[in-house]
Amino acid sequence: MAHEGAFIIAADTVVGLGSRVLPKAETEAEARACLTRLAGRRHKVYSAVAIRAPDGRVVSRTVATVVAFARIEPAAIEDYLASGEWQGKAGGYAIQGRAAGFVDFLSGSYSGVVGLPLHETLNLLRGLGWRAA
Repeated sequence: MAHEGAFIIAADTVVGLGSRVLPKAETEAEARACLTRLAGRRHKVYSAVAIRAPDGRVVSRTVATVVAFARIEPAAIEDYLASGEWQGKAGGYAIQGRAAGFVDFLSGSYSGVVGLPLHETLNLLRGLGWRAA
């Protein structure tokens, strides 16, 4: 193994609106469609993290966070699209940037919405024997 003794962490995030999973926006049209659907509504952001310990043990956790967007004027969506922050982002937005202004309510893990639920990740690592240097 190239990194003997390393912990390997993998994570991904998806946005769910009702029974639909929104895409990781790859085009401006996809991002616009996501933001238009999310405007004025609650949705869930699911972030999963998996960790492989040096001894081969694997643990994982999925964290769900409820996010509500305020109503968003079409001009605000267009301004956000022009920023490019939406590119490759689940649901077409990055909460850690300009999209924070769309958020009316959040219940759960902010860092999970960003893309890695830090509290849960640290707990998993500690459970596998990792200690901060």
